[in-house]
Amino acid sequence: MDLPKFYETFIPILEVLSDGEILHYNDLRKRVRDKHYSGLPEELLKKQTKSGDILILNRIGWGKAYLKQGKFIQQPERAMVQITEKGKVTLKKRTLTLKELKNDPDYLVHEEQKKEEGKEENIENATPEDLIDSGFTAIDEQVKSELLERIKNIDPYYFEKIILILLKKMGYGDFVETSKSRDGGIDGIINEDKLGLEKIYIQAKRYSENKVREKDIRNFIGAMSGDTNKGVFVTTTSFDNSAIKKASDARHSLILIDGNKLVDLMHQYGVGVQVSNIYEVKKIDEDFFEGN
Repeated sequence: MDLPKFYETFIPILEVLSDGEILHYNDLRKRVRDKHYSGLPEELLKKQTKSGDILILNRIGWGKAYLKQGKFIQQPERAMVQITEKGKVTLKKRTLTLKELKNDPDYLVHEEQKKEEGKEENIENATPEDLIDSGFTAIDEQVKSELLERIKNIDPYYFEKIILILLKKMGYGDFVETSKSRDGGIDGIINEDKLGLEKIYIQAKRYSENKVREKDIRNFIGAMSGDTNKGVFVTTTSFDNSAIKKASDARHSLILIDGNKLVDLMHQYGVGVQVSNIYEVKKIDEDFFEGN
């Protein structure tokens, strides 16, 4: 007997979610373990990764991630998981191999997007170091995906605060939150210097699906008036072409940050994430053996 591979948890995950219930991510992992793998020897169920995670739960978690990429499950709320209609159809077949998932149209679209972003994996001739880097990249991308889902579903006012905290960590000075009743399209102001002589206006739009339009950029420029010529417009989704052109043509210096860029920055500057594990890779100390 051995622990299941991550792809062997696909059907068990769909089965646990089969009634359409929305489950918390951690609850899902434990239910799958308890329902489908409780008969495994205790030493296997307690087996850990080198970082200290319970291995069976870790593999179920990766199974969940792949199913989400293929749209067999969805995340209707932050950290919550639910089966899709596509997942229900697949469950009736009682089989979903890794090869089938990787040939699924939705999964292929996901992979194509990764290729366009320069994140495709090529491990055929990879060294062990390449595989380690690839593993870290996969973990980082999964964290960023989860992070984007979270910020798309938080309170819009708290989203504004997150943006100001991020800019502060990036070294842009003290910030002032504007009044919610009379912000005039401005969600925050960054003072680049102690006296507030140089200001950066911030606009944050927490959307789930809608793109930022040209009208949004035009209103932001109008709200800036003559007080400053620097602005940062942040959204959890993206900007349509007319919005990008409007920002580019403006006499103001406008920086547009879409959802993907936002989570990259949050990940880089440690906003909304924390270090989970630290791995050590040792090598021979050549200096130690010199002269012997």
